[in-house]
Amino acid sequence: MRRTAPEGRGPVRYGPPAPESGLPALPELTEACAAAAGRTDPEPPGGGAVLREAACGYWSRRGLTDGLDDVAAAPGAQPLLLALLAAHGGDVLMPRPCPAWWTPQARLLGRPAYHVPAPADAGGVPDPYALLETVRRVRAEGGDPRVLLLSLADDPTATVAPPEPVRAACEAAIAEGLHIISDETWSDTLHRPHETVLLSPARMWPDEVTIVCDAVGSLLPAAWPMAVARYPATPAGSALRARTLDILTALGAFVAGPVAAAAAHALDEPEAVTARARDAATLYGRIAEAAHHTVLAAGALARPPRAGRHLYADLGPLRPRLAALGVTDSLELENHLGARLGTDTPGGHRFGEELGALRVRLPTGPLLGATPEQRQESLTAAAPLELPHVVRALGDFAAAFDELR
Repeated sequence: MRRTAPEGRGPVRYGPPAPESGLPALPELTEACAAAAGRTDPEPPGGGAVLREAACGYWSRRGLTDGLDDVAAAPGAQPLLLALLAAHGGDVLMPRPCPAWWTPQARLLGRPAYHVPAPADAGGVPDPYALLETVRRVRAEGGDPRVLLLSLADDPTATVAPPEPVRAACEAAIAEGLHIISDETWSDTLHRPHETVLLSPARMWPDEVTIVCDAVGSLLPAAWPMAVARYPATPAGSALRARTLDILTALGAFVAGPVAAAAAHALDEPEAVTARARDAATLYGRIAEAAHHTVLAAGALARPPRAGRHLYADLGPLRPRLAALGVTDSLELENHLGARLGTDTPGGHRFGEELGALRVRLPTGPLLGATPEQRQESLTAAAPLELPHVVRALGDFAAAFDELR
């Protein structure tokens, strides 16, 4: 687990990295990046026309029409969200649990971040009644809530919020005058897309929702940071975009030319790109199902994973055995499982949970192989869960949880 040094640390707590695919870069994306390696100038603030046009096409194929002036790109989701929050102003609300990198953005800006419990059946979207109560309480205490962050295909819970809870939460937020920022980074990682309904709130309230999508979620390697935002096609949306570009410019947050070339090609979604994304999502669904079964068999709790490359487990039922091992909170659980499994296993406190809750995000990527070559073999195998390196990894994973019974 990557941590900052305990000495001299400020109020910002940096969370763990998102679960990475660990797969080799797609050859045609590598070629696109290499072909643009001779470029000496970065993209202009917000991305060039080719990159933004590719983003428009990406969203158009998902039922969202927009123009080039409604889109902006940045070198990663973190600087893009930071600029968005700075441009909008006000206090920020987000579900509990939430992605580990959200809260640090608000803290960097000196903004309060209020966590609202998510419903039991899915994470990423706050309970509407709890949201209304939180907004009213914050205002009564002199706060200024203006923004709601949510994610449909969720990190850390790996669930996908059904349309009805999304609608109810967004209606409550809009009624209270909140602008919605929908993080749709993991929307293309659905394990069973034909069985899962994912409806962007921008489809229902195009004038009230800004979408953020990190291409590293399903299209690009983690080493090539690029994220795009889609703004409402309204005067308020145009003003928000303009302020965002001012901040990105001040930060020097420009997309590198070679990365922009690869990202534009990926956003155009040629067959090789869509096939890789589809095959990877299916593979991660199969390994997540196996990991989920192991966690439940040990007596822990976990929502069925529907997207992403991770699993969120509640080891509260195993508290007596964990206490005997010296594990009494999520930080100690993170350290214990991280050492036992040999990989990052961030505790729930990093996602806005109470420290005493024994919750943890378990990455599923390491179960597919220790090297990119092994994970590529897992991707192309007819029966990936029967490969020797996968069998060993699942065995070690099961053994770690069997010890906690």
